[in-house]
Amino acid sequence: MALTDRQIQSGKTAGPDLFLNDGKGLYLRIRPSGRKNWLYRYKDPDKKTQWLDLGAYPSCSLNDARLKTAELKIQRISGIDPVEEKHKNIERIEIEKAVEKAASRTRLTVLELFNSWEKRELADRHDKGAEVRRSFQKDVFPTLGLIPVKDIKRAMVVSVLDSVVERGARIIARNLLGDLRQMFGYAITREIMENDPTYRLKRDDFGKKTERERILTKAEIKSLPEKLRTAKLAKSSVASIWVMLSTCCRVGEISRAAWKDIDLDGGIWRIPPENAKNSKAHTIYLSHFAIQQFKELKILSGNSRWVLPGRLPDMHVCQKSLSKQIGDRQRGDKAPMKCRSLHTNALELPGGKWTSHDLRRTGATTMGILGVRPDVIEKCLNHVEQNKLVRIYQRQKLEVEQGEAWRLLGEQLEFQLTDINDNII
Repeated sequence: MALTDRQIQSGKTAGPDLFLNDGKGLYLRIRPSGRKNWLYRYKDPDKKTQWLDLGAYPSCSLNDARLKTAELKIQRISGIDPVEEKHKNIERIEIEKAVEKAASRTRLTVLELFNSWEKRELADRHDKGAEVRRSFQKDVFPTLGLIPVKDIKRAMVVSVLDSVVERGARIIARNLLGDLRQMFGYAITREIMENDPTYRLKRDDFGKKTERERILTKAEIKSLPEKLRTAKLAKSSVASIWVMLSTCCRVGEISRAAWKDIDLDGGIWRIPPENAKNSKAHTIYLSHFAIQQFKELKILSGNSRWVLPGRLPDMHVCQKSLSKQIGDRQRGDKAPMKCRSLHTNALELPGGKWTSHDLRRTGATTMGILGVRPDVIEKCLNHVEQNKLVRIYQRQKLEVEQGEAWRLLGEQLEFQLTDINDNII
């Protein structure tokens, strides 16, 4: 007997599923939960009973279910098995989705690829990939950002790198090539790309890396206080320069230093792993000279938790700030940069341009001149031992020797900066 809408609406079951027959193979299945589904029942060519879900009631009405049943009967007369055809349709849809997904991956732009690479790999870096993103935003995205990665050619990459070299930033070009190679390698691993457009490109093609040898001489160090005074640097910047020279720390380590890591009474500065370039904690035993600089910084920092507070609330100074201040004051005949220091040659020294990292090299060299052993100096610099066997088996910290090295360096600086006859030894 054919079903009516009233029967369907009032149909209920508290026990097993209830099946209401509408005839011609159409059934309504009613579950204890109240859910109702249309089913088409038939026997396949192997005389095996098959049930095909036609949809839920009331989304699929009684008339809709009867029309679908009639269509399925026609399919069977034509020799088409409805269940088998449904499986084929599902497979076809899955294939179409896979093809569409593959196509969308090939249409991925350089900017979209960078965002994916940044999220999965750059996030583990100290700065969370901020420096790489800045470099890409300046030199890559303006020309290649919206181009699909599959369309990137080697000539496009070369053009970007050449433009960086032309503005005199060869080191940046070298680093940018390395970052591009890593990003495209990430894409190839995930089958987003087939070929690496940086293949056969060498860093040296865009500027050979040369090791800096600049150290400040004794005479230059003696002249530095007056140079710093006339350069109109902030007092905190001046003290930081002396800290870098007397501790051999990196500019990023003093820029991110927090007072919780510095014990002025004990003369100890603990640099946490997240602030160290090699991600290894480092302890600096402060000389009397270095302690005096930190005491000056303590007064200047007020209630901030940072040794060098930044402009933003509860933030340390930008890690590039000190390097920029030193560089801005050694521009020679070049015009001052916008919104930067007008004293463009105030920090020029006879030996040529110097950087914050040259202070670290100068301090280490001075230790060597004072008789400190090379292995102790390497410990003071927090360098990773290059000899693997030594690195694995010789775990001594040489804390006493390091403390003595920093003391000697501090005393030498105090001696050089006093008005004592240079002939006195």
